[in-house]
Amino acid sequence: MKVIRFEVVQHGLWIPCVVIGFMPVWAQEAAFGQLPAHLPAVASDKIDSSEHAVREEQPATTENATAASPSSPTTEHATASQLPRVFLLDAQRLQSEKEKFRAGGDPILVAAVSRLEQDAKRLLTVTPVSVVDKDNTPPSGDKHDYMSQAPYFWPDPNLPDGSPYIRRDGERNPEINMYRNHQDMSRMAGMVETLALAYYFTGDETYAGKATQFLRVWFLEPSTKMNPNLQYAQAVPGTNTGRGTGLIESICLARLVDDIGVLHGSKAWTDDNQRGMEDWYGKFLKWMLESKNGCDEAAAKNNHGTYYDMQVVCYAFFLGKVELAKSVIQQVGSKRIAVQIEPDGREPLELVRTKAWGYSTVNLSGLMSLAKLAEHVDVDLWNFHTADGRSIRQAIDFLLPFAAGEKKWTYQQLGGWTPGGFTSILRQAAVKYSDERYSAVLAKLSMRDNNTNWHDLLR
Repeated sequence: MKVIRFEVVQHGLWIPCVVIGFMPVWAQEAAFGQLPAHLPAVASDKIDSSEHAVREEQPATTENATAASPSSPTTEHATASQLPRVFLLDAQRLQSEKEKFRAGGDPILVAAVSRLEQDAKRLLTVTPVSVVDKDNTPPSGDKHDYMSQAPYFWPDPNLPDGSPYIRRDGERNPEINMYRNHQDMSRMAGMVETLALAYYFTGDETYAGKATQFLRVWFLEPSTKMNPNLQYAQAVPGTNTGRGTGLIESICLARLVDDIGVLHGSKAWTDDNQRGMEDWYGKFLKWMLESKNGCDEAAAKNNHGTYYDMQVVCYAFFLGKVELAKSVIQQVGSKRIAVQIEPDGREPLELVRTKAWGYSTVNLSGLMSLAKLAEHVDVDLWNFHTADGRSIRQAIDFLLPFAAGEKKWTYQQLGGWTPGGFTSILRQAAVKYSDERYSAVLAKLSMRDNNTNWHDLLR
């Protein structure tokens, strides 16, 4: 995993993912307007997510996808001499950073792991959260079902009871705080990530044991486990009891796939735990592919569709369904990039939102996550482009002058505009493309904040 010394995070929110193309769990939740409880609240230009079948393999073409030369997903358990089975993270670089840390020759890395371990120690006394920890009861009558309310819907002031609710894009209704499942699931995932990485770098089984406890309570214990569906996610009062857009709330589960890979080799992570998680993810993936809510989200053309694909690919890799993952990846160029990005790099489906910058960067981050995942099956989405120039790189270049301060952002951005969300994109771009502009703007953004944390160096 590459360590870039000058990198810092704007407002401490958007975390660099140089080699993985994906925001960590808590950064996603900050982006989508809800920060997990195990992390401090900070000022930010937060944005929220609210709106908005896998086909046979297709051969790659020069316009669709070009072959790259990454490593394929590994199936071995992690030991002292084996790489962790991860997909969004870079296994080889993760292993390299661990070896470097244990050699003790890099003071910056040593300090980062020390901060990581401090965070992990604070979690050792935290009581695990569960999907059943809520006062509300889903329409099914089963508290094991996840439930949440759509964040941008409010009572209609023109109706006596306010129902059905009406949409006010970008404005979060505080009623959503009555439904704990979204926050608790994100919090659980963030804590598991911290503990799993602390175990991986230090070898301390205490951290692996606590991470395993959190996972077992949320997914495996009969009295507390979550049913593998999001049937009642992001319900709109007076209109429905759940909808496809609710699947944006399970992005954090994609990160957990890598965290489980990092836990392999620990005494706490048993074969029974692994089989149990594979069974849960298998059922959840089946629900995503076959349910009405899942199919609705798959059909979404904006960032929701992007993150649906990202989740399907992650879960398919985790379950060893490589052909399924590949079939989704091979459609990303024509189904996502060509549809979402204009020849000049604009993302019009995100620019119409009330937080246009935030959604543009979030969707671009999702596409870059898919590009990272595509490396596992020798598909190059980093350099995919249509005949008229639609590409990931073009989308980066459209946003670049705004982040650099060369142009003024003229689209709507509730809460005010800052270049937040773009630093992680630039870090990946600086690695994937030979363009000094990315490094120059990245250095400029990094100078705005001197609070480097362990995410900067270990993710």
